[in-house]
Parts: sequence; C-alpha cells; structure tokens
Amino acid sequence: MELYLIRHGKTPANEKHLYCGRTDVPLSEEGCAEAKKIRYPFQPPLVYVSPMLRARQTATLLFPKAEQLIVDGLQEMDFGTFEGRSAEEMREDADYRKWVESGCLLPCPGGEDIMGFAQRIRQTLYPLVQQALSRQEKELVIVSHGGSIMAAMASYAQPAQEYFHWYVENCSGYRARIREESWQKKPAFEQWELLLPRKAYAEA
Repeated sequence: MELYLIRHGKTPANEKHLYCGRTDVPLSEEGCAEAKKIRYPFQPPLVYVSPMLRARQTATLLFPKAEQLIVDGLQEMDFGTFEGRSAEEMREDADYRKWVESGCLLPCPGGEDIMGFAQRIRQTLYPLVQQALSRQEKELVIVSHGGSIMAAMASYAQPAQEYFHWYVENCSGYRARIREESWQKKPAFEQWELLLPRKAYAEA
C-alpha cells in the first residue's frame, strides 16, 4: 500500500512566518493558485483530512472528486501562547527563548510539546493504516500539516531521523510504501520518498 502524507497549501500565516497551529486560517491567493496547478498521478476516492480549513481547501483543490473524511487527531501542533506570532516578534520573549534553547522540546506555554504531539499523531495514524490494510486498499491519502507530517515521519520512517529533518514545503509531502506483513511485526515506513509536485506533477 502507498501512503501519501501531503501538507496543505500556503496560507497568509505561512507568508508572514507565523506560528499557526489551531488558528483556522484559509489558503492565501498564492496558495490556492499553486494548489490548482498541481496534478498528482492518482485521484483517490477518499482523502483523510485535518479539520482545519486550510487542509480541507487543499484536499478539494488537489482531489476534487474525492470524499473527505475529517480526522480531528491530524491537526497541527498547538503552539499555545506562541500562536499567531513570529520568531522575530518573540526574540525577546523569555518563554520563547527558553523553548528554542531546549531544541523546541519543552511544551509551548498553554500548548503541546513535540513528544506529546508525536504521540497524538501516532495514535491517529496507526488505526488509519490498519483499516486501509485490512480493506486491501492500494492508497491511503492524508492532507494535513507540516508538523503532523514531521511527527509521522519521525515516528515511523526508516532510517530514523529527528523531527525537524522531515520538514516539507506547502503542497509537498512524502510517499511511503507499507507492507502489511512487516507493518504488523513492527510498524515502520521501510521505503519512502519526498514528493516534489511542482517539479514532478505540475502542469507546464
């Protein structure tokens, strides 16, 4: 089975380099235009999406014929008091500096920490994969967020890499091949590749 983890299109928050987790922002004009140009070489009947508007809009533009199934656990990390602010804006914020100096491993004040966030993503993704394998589906397509994808890849991709290694651009992501026999023994993405839709699949 092929698992596709796709990040939503560009938003005004992305363009302003703001931390944006639980704020329900739409795609920007540029984000919509970019997503409309992308043509993946598959059109799944069902796409699992984060409940956030930016993910649902992206799924509609990329896969207009697909039914969308909203999965709450796919939401982006909760950045707490950092939400809606930029690194530049917070450079003198003691809480933010402490968080950055920890390697961003401490909890965001009023929000999540990376370890708890990654656990939430694992608890959400694992049953989706199990269900798809039990139905013998060829593709499992998920449209969510950059952090959600990083957490999934850091949890399951082999060889293992740290969380921030798995950063992807908007409307990009990863394709992972999952073999049922090996997944049941030890859940892992044994084979994966970066999706580069603008280069590989975009219309000329």
